[in-house]
Amino acid sequence: MREKIRVAIIFGGRSAEHEISIISAKNVIDAIDKEKYEPVPIGIDKNGTWYLQEQSKFTLENSNPKLAKINKTGERVVLVPENNSNKLIDITGNKNKGKIDVAFPVLHGTYGEDGSIQGLFRMVNTPYVGADVLGSSVAMDKDVLKRLLRDAKIPTPKFEVFDNKDKDNVNYEKLSEKLGPSMFIKPANLGSSVGINKVNNEREFKKAVKEAFKYDKKIIIEEAIEGREIECSVLGNEEPIASLPGEIVINSGFYSYETKYLDGKAARLEVPAKLPEKTVKKIQERAVETFKALCCSGMARVDFFLRSNDEILVNELNTIPGFTKISMYPKLWEVSGIKYTELIDRLIQLAIERFDKEQKLRTFL
Repeated sequence: MREKIRVAIIFGGRSAEHEISIISAKNVIDAIDKEKYEPVPIGIDKNGTWYLQEQSKFTLENSNPKLAKINKTGERVVLVPENNSNKLIDITGNKNKGKIDVAFPVLHGTYGEDGSIQGLFRMVNTPYVGADVLGSSVAMDKDVLKRLLRDAKIPTPKFEVFDNKDKDNVNYEKLSEKLGPSMFIKPANLGSSVGINKVNNEREFKKAVKEAFKYDKKIIIEEAIEGREIECSVLGNEEPIASLPGEIVINSGFYSYETKYLDGKAARLEVPAKLPEKTVKKIQERAVETFKALCCSGMARVDFFLRSNDEILVNELNTIPGFTKISMYPKLWEVSGIKYTELIDRLIQLAIERFDKEQKLRTFL
């Protein structure tokens, strides 16, 4: 019988999106083809400690985002390089837990989606799912992302960026002249709408700026766009493909963390979106164009605004999109003809394919 491919599904992490990562990982573990792959769940706690988990006991709560926690009774492990490969070591008893064939990071946000853990996988010579170090770090930093989009002539909302040294000079009146009275204030490096606020006056503005700086040393302030919120999934390496687009219909406010994960009635997903065929094609083309411009590979979800005049604006790109039951990335592929289990298989194979090509490159004279 063919030996199964060992896939380390890594979740949790030192991120404000820790709990959502746990729920995403559960769905990946449930859906992966266990005839072909051996899932190896590894939970990272909020202090950065890695725990090897049993499949049936890897979380203490995995349905409620407010309560989700990894199980810390597992063996503490590290992934270390050895003979141009890797091995998983139990640091408590110094036991070799075997080689990891592929890493599947389901780590949303800081240290998981910003190129940090991707660099570790490269150092231990391990194939990994999703964007590489460059694509991950570029897409995570909304400032750099938007500057690259602007240089690539891909339309995006107007924006201004401020760092710590400028925090006392962020002026609502001056910005409202450039961006309009309604703005979005965001940490430059974070996801799942954590630390993001929409403001309409100076009082809200000051409070939102202060909150955004709690999460990052750099913040981005954008014009508020009136339009439909459209998302499109992308899959592939050199020749990526785009799914049918979906729409997020907000009942009130904006697509905040609470709306996404905690309040099931605050928004609904139209999958696929009700759009003319011509508009669907334009969005798919723009999604692939954005994916390539930001040096991505493997997977991404591209988020758009669609104005009433049919103008398409790229809001951002997510290199490790959610894999929860209500997440757009797998839902959009399902209506596009790729079921959840097949999607995971394709992502793993794309990781192996990229790794094999990289192994043929020379790294020394």
